[in-house]
Amino acid sequence: MANTETCLKECLASIEGATGVALVDYTSGMALGTMGGSKTFDLNVAAAGNTDVVRAKMRTMEHLGLKGQIEDILITLNDQYHLIRLISGRGGNGLFLYLALDAKRANLAMARHQLKRIEEDLEV
Repeated sequence: MANTETCLKECLASIEGATGVALVDYTSGMALGTMGGSKTFDLNVAAAGNTDVVRAKMRTMEHLGLKGQIEDILITLNDQYHLIRLISGRGGNGLFLYLALDAKRANLAMARHQLKRIEEDLEV
């Protein structure tokens, strides 16, 4: 089991191309922890904005009567990938991991695999 800080460090260190990571409470839109980012890429702003994405997708699923659970949401830009991984189990309800990746350096399939493994080890 890994705590939040250890989890965030592992994301940046072990996922090729990772440029920023946050653990976010989507009930409030607040980042519970962040690592990485830059002066021009504020992870707290990204956390709040991506909360809206998660909420919108959940509302849409409800309106459509879809019963499945969201595993992750992928947003692709011309030079970045943004991966949102909803946390399941062990008190993770209402939380997601947000990972920003440099598209030129990242292997998206491996990033998804590693983020899932890290999420499974996270102690919230």
